[in-house]
Amino acid sequence: MKRSVLCAIIAAGVISLCSSAMAKPLKVYILAGQSNMEGHAKVATFDYMALDPITAPILKEMRNADGTPRVCEKVWISYLHGAKTGDEGGEKHGKLTTGYGAQVNGPKIGPEFTFGIYMQKLLDEPILIIKTAWGGKSLHTDFRPPSAGAYKLNEYQMDLYAKQGKDIEKIKAEKVEASGRYYRLMIEYVKKVVKDIKQVYPDYDPQQGYELAGFVWFQGWNDMCDARVYPDRKKPGGYDMYSELLAQFIRDVRKDLSAPKLPFVIGVMGVGGVKEEPNYFRQAMAAPANLPEFKGNVVNVLTEKCWDAKLGELAGRWEKVRSKSSKLSKDKSLTLEQRTAAREKLIAELYTPEELALYQSGASNGNFHYLGSAKILAQIGKSFAEAMVEVRKQQN
Repeated sequence: MKRSVLCAIIAAGVISLCSSAMAKPLKVYILAGQSNMEGHAKVATFDYMALDPITAPILKEMRNADGTPRVCEKVWISYLHGAKTGDEGGEKHGKLTTGYGAQVNGPKIGPEFTFGIYMQKLLDEPILIIKTAWGGKSLHTDFRPPSAGAYKLNEYQMDLYAKQGKDIEKIKAEKVEASGRYYRLMIEYVKKVVKDIKQVYPDYDPQQGYELAGFVWFQGWNDMCDARVYPDRKKPGGYDMYSELLAQFIRDVRKDLSAPKLPFVIGVMGVGGVKEEPNYFRQAMAAPANLPEFKGNVVNVLTEKCWDAKLGELAGRWEKVRSKSSKLSKDKSLTLEQRTAAREKLIAELYTPEELALYQSGASNGNFHYLGSAKILAQIGKSFAEAMVEVRKQQN
C-alpha cells in the first residue's frame, strides 16, 4: 500500500515536471510610441465598425455576445502612460480589455487591444504586452537612442534662435538634458516589469519562463511636423535623419534588452490614407526595414491602408464648423442664441442628418489621431499582429 502511494507521488511529480518543461514560455511584446500608440479611439465608436463588412468580424472579436467589451483571459498588459502631454503619467496593468488607450476622456483603445486579441488568436500562447506611450514625443529628442548622442542644434536652428535673440547655450543644455529621456523610461520600465512578472501577470509560472518576442513602434507625428529639426522636409531626403535614428533605435533597443534578434514592426504613419504624391516622411519611416541587416526581422505596416476615407471626408467638413465657431465666439455683436443658430445653420448646409450621425458615431478625435476611430485603430492593431506573426515565422 505504501509502495503504491509512493509510486503515485513520484508519477505526479514527473508529470508536473514534464508539463512545466513542455509549457511554452510567456511571450512578451513591447508596444511603444507617442499619442497614436496611446490611442484616442473612444469605445463609443465601436458600433460604427458594424457597418463595414471588413471590420464587422473584427468587432465580434472585440465584444462579448452581450455587446460588452471583451476581457482577454490569456493576454495581460502593463502600461506606462502619460496622463497628459508632457507628463510621465502613471502605471496601469491587468487583463487586456478596453481602457488601455489614452488616459483622458476615456475609456479608449489604441492598437494594443486588437494586437493582443489577434496575437493570441493566431498563435494560441500566453501573452504579456508591455506598453509605453506618451503624447507629443519625438524620435529626434525624446526617444533619441543612446548611440546617436545628445541632440545638437542644426545651422537653421542656430541662425533662427540668434535672430530671435534667444539664449542658445541655454537651449543647447535643455536639449542635452531632454535627449533620450523617454527612451530611458521605456527601457527601464520593460526591465522593471520582466523582473517581477507575477506582479502584473498573476498566472505567470517562473519555470515556464518568458521570451521577449517582439517590438512595435508607432510614432512619427512630431518629427513629421517639425520644420526646425527637418528644414528640408519638403524635399527628397529631407527626413533622412529620421531613418538613421530609427535604425539606431532598433539596434539600441536590442542591445539594451539583450535581445539581438528581437522582431520589429514599424507602424508607418498613415493619417489621411493613401496619397498619390510622394510622402517623404512615410518613405523615411519605412526605409530601415530595407537595410540588409534588418531583412526578415524588421517589417513595415502601412497604416494608410487602415484609413477610412468616408469618415475622413466627413471630418474634413467639420473643420469648417470649428473655424466658423471660433469666429462666431469672437464676434461680441452677436447674442449666444444668434451664434448657436449660425452654427447650426452651417452644420445643416454641410451635412445631411445621416452623414452627421455617421460622423458622430465613427469619430471621436482629430485627424492627427486617426479620427479617434475604433474602426481605424482596430485594423491597425490587427495589422501589427499579423505582421508580427509573419516576421516570427520568417525567423523560425
